[in-house]
Amino acid sequence: MDWELLDSFWAAAWPKVFEIGKLIIVALLIWFIGKKVIDLTLKITKRALEKSKVDDGVQSFLMSMLRILLFGVLIVILAGTVGIETGSIVALLGSAGLAVGFALQGSLSNFAGGVLILVLKPFRVGDYIVANGMEGTVTGIDIFYTKLLTVDNRMIVLPNGTLSNSNLINVTHEATRRVDLVASVDYSSDIKAVKAILFDIASDLEYSFEDEGHPIQVYVDTYGDSAVNVGLRFWVKAEDYWNAKWAATEQIKEKFDRAGISIPFNQLDVMIKNK
Repeated sequence: MDWELLDSFWAAAWPKVFEIGKLIIVALLIWFIGKKVIDLTLKITKRALEKSKVDDGVQSFLMSMLRILLFGVLIVILAGTVGIETGSIVALLGSAGLAVGFALQGSLSNFAGGVLILVLKPFRVGDYIVANGMEGTVTGIDIFYTKLLTVDNRMIVLPNGTLSNSNLINVTHEATRRVDLVASVDYSSDIKAVKAILFDIASDLEYSFEDEGHPIQVYVDTYGDSAVNVGLRFWVKAEDYWNAKWAATEQIKEKFDRAGISIPFNQLDVMIKNK
């Protein structure tokens, strides 16, 4: 073996090996310290969000985005430490992001919609909403999709991009709701007696309440072709809406029958002539 050749090889290679080893040690130190700083930053941010009572969905989204951003910065710093041109990395990531953006336009629209929903909060988990011809209770707000559960236990998944750009009704946003009913009675009926019965139904209903801002209203609504339409309005808690509406509708029929008040309905007379 040519020891002189081997010695000359090590003499030439050793500075490079030493330099590479030094870079690896520095990179490991930067990674270790950087990870500790990121963990501490995330912990402080999470505490701040919890103290400010930010919605859980918003917290999760912001923490995920902050984590990705901080680790991205750390990776760029590491690349610069080991001698990789950071400008090239940023340009490459920018080009890749642009290409992915064109390929995933729909997903990015849903992502942006999810951000808007989480920040503006037109509805929350547990609210009952009506949107795009669909309705149900919100069971989850993800970054890309919102999930609804219908009253007959079906799951509906709506894209956030479409949801954030369409009209929607948040049925349970307020604590109270007004029940609107219309009862049709014969023109020969005593309107005062009809109004008294409707008022008593709303007053005695277990779900309804009345105060200065939420009065019970009974009024003549319209005159139909064969009936007088009398309206009834009263207020209930949002969660009692359907039970109150069904109970009041049933009582209207029962009490009208007892009072001899007829509810007109279309009739068809058929005449058969014998030849």
